[in-house]
Amino acid sequence: MRYFIDISYDGTNYHGWQIQNNAKTVQGVLNEALSTILRGDISTIGSGRTDTGVHAMMQMVHFDYENEVDVNQLVAKLNSLLPQDISVNSIQKVKEDVSARFEATSRAYIYKIHQHKSPFKQGLSYYFHQPLDLDAMNTCCKLIKKWKDFEAMSKVKTEVNNFNCEIFAAFWEKQNDEIHFHVSANRFLRGMVRALVGTMLDVGQGRMSAKEFQAVLEGRDRKKAGRSVPAHGLYLRDIIYPKDIYL
Repeated sequence: MRYFIDISYDGTNYHGWQIQNNAKTVQGVLNEALSTILRGDISTIGSGRTDTGVHAMMQMVHFDYENEVDVNQLVAKLNSLLPQDISVNSIQKVKEDVSARFEATSRAYIYKIHQHKSPFKQGLSYYFHQPLDLDAMNTCCKLIKKWKDFEAMSKVKTEVNNFNCEIFAAFWEKQNDEIHFHVSANRFLRGMVRALVGTMLDVGQGRMSAKEFQAVLEGRDRKKAGRSVPAHGLYLRDIIYPKDIYL
């Protein structure tokens, strides 16, 4: 039997989602908790990787277990065993051939920036105090919604068949003293959101024009794009699946 788990986590203390040798990861901690409660060797598959320090409001994970489980009871047991920086939001039974990674039709991220120094946002938002032109940055968002090939925004050493992504939504908005970048797509390349944010910050500061931003996309050269902004401002926010996968 296959189950989907919806989890949230603060990625500050983890070397990303995916299990690594000699490193503490969210997947490793979750696998250990599931294995302890269900008294067996349980392995999970996530909807995708998050890098070291990246957070998740919603990460979807699947695992297999031979017996029927009381999902409400399992949620309670996991939350009592997992550390404070990982929480289980829900568990649902799904069809046995459904993958948390491959069945997702849309993923959404949010990048948080705060412009007034605050100890309460340390590690949870990127402190960037320079003035920004959000209109210019939103012009770039209009460009990426029409774009397909994001090689210029991908980590150089990555194993993918192509660099094509379909951007469903992208915009910047001001929230009190914070600025948020929202983006959703059918898929994302490694480092893509942080590179997009770093490049658009250059546009927002007047160091690059929207026309030059488009030229970067056309050039497909990561070196011509902006820097990768810090991981701690990035959140995996939402993942969409077809409704008929759930039992």
